[in-house]
Amino acid sequence: MKDPDLEWGQYVLLRPWDEKKFMASLRSAERVPLSELNRDGNRAVMYCTTTDPYQAIRHPDPIEQKKLAEQALRLVRRSLELIRDESTLNVRILTRSPMARVDFDLFNTFGNRLVFGMSLPTLRNDLAKVYEPKAPAPTQRLATLKRAKEAGLHIYVAIAPTYPECDESDLVATLSAIAELDPLTVFHEPINIRAENATKIAEASRNLGVQLKTEVFTSRAAWSSYALQSLKSVWKIGREVGISDRLHLWPDKILGSQSIIDSMPNPRAYERWLRTRWARISEWPR
Repeated sequence: MKDPDLEWGQYVLLRPWDEKKFMASLRSAERVPLSELNRDGNRAVMYCTTTDPYQAIRHPDPIEQKKLAEQALRLVRRSLELIRDESTLNVRILTRSPMARVDFDLFNTFGNRLVFGMSLPTLRNDLAKVYEPKAPAPTQRLATLKRAKEAGLHIYVAIAPTYPECDESDLVATLSAIAELDPLTVFHEPINIRAENATKIAEASRNLGVQLKTEVFTSRAAWSSYALQSLKSVWKIGREVGISDRLHLWPDKILGSQSIIDSMPNPRAYERWLRTRWARISEWPR
């Protein structure tokens, strides 16, 4: 790669599988006292916090691509089997890929120890193509969530990150579709990107003919105003569609800076609201 950011989605960094090291890590995790863990983590191993466990691997040689894809899926499946059989830890899957369906049978063997979720910030395929150009379309993700529900899995949804273009009608459509799935938990986080990425996104939107509101990324004040409005809108609509009891808002830590707190009409009430959101424990099947 010459530019990791620009070429994002065109490469993958592969790690060799070392089962002995994995088992040592698993045993170490198993021994960690509950008092040392984040309560909202639900004592779960996360697949994955930095990459998608079910991403497509591309290679110029079709035979080599098939081989790499099979090995990657085998690695994920084997690691899950070891967690299930050799520990008492829970598992949280988060993906954008319909490829996860190949492991629905395995997920079911975990019972209440595993929850399956997908990122679904919008139902607009044209908008997602700008912000997530290499990811499967939102319509495919929604279909996968429905399949997961039909398969008897415990599911959750991350409406994250939502975009500045996700207006009220867009959020109503997304949250209404999610409410029909009766998910365990619904997370929400407004998008927060670096200025140089905003420039790249604006360029991509021009090429695709999609109008964007990149002005919200021009300053901290502009972004904070947008993010707070997005959080409030999702909370309001979540109540209307009946999922507020499972709606977990994720205010960015920037929104807790002293300058923003002081700018609020009622700083103390605003700070209490933030603390409540950050302290909320996400649901887990019992």
